[in-house]
Amino acid sequence: MQTDIDPRQLIGLKAFDRDGQKIGTVDEVYLDDATGIPEWAAVRTGFFGRDAFVPLEPSEVVDGVLRVPFERSRVKGAPDFGVGRHLSPEQELQLYRHYGLDVPVAGAPASDDGMTFGRIAGSPEG
Repeated sequence: MQTDIDPRQLIGLKAFDRDGQKIGTVDEVYLDDATGIPEWAAVRTGFFGRDAFVPLEPSEVVDGVLRVPFERSRVKGAPDFGVGRHLSPEQELQLYRHYGLDVPVAGAPASDDGMTFGRIAGSPEG
């Protein structure tokens, strides 16, 4: 993903899967606490849906939307951790496994605490 984009600019973007089907709207962005790099987006799936975490790498912003290179069903089937708090290292690993992605080593913590993720909440208007 573009590393020069302000993560707050992702809030409110529509997210589409690899086939061009709408997944939902980005509610929150989660940053790696060690590096400050945006790592995950919480995408609201449907009007009464839940938030599903999607990896921002290898996703990309194209023409004002977030393009996620996975099928909509895979995104909707992601583990549900809720939003509004840090992702634990165990939750992060579950998400990487769910999407079949390698766990990045850049920015990995030196301690046994693992990588935690802070969040940038969406606007109050939702």
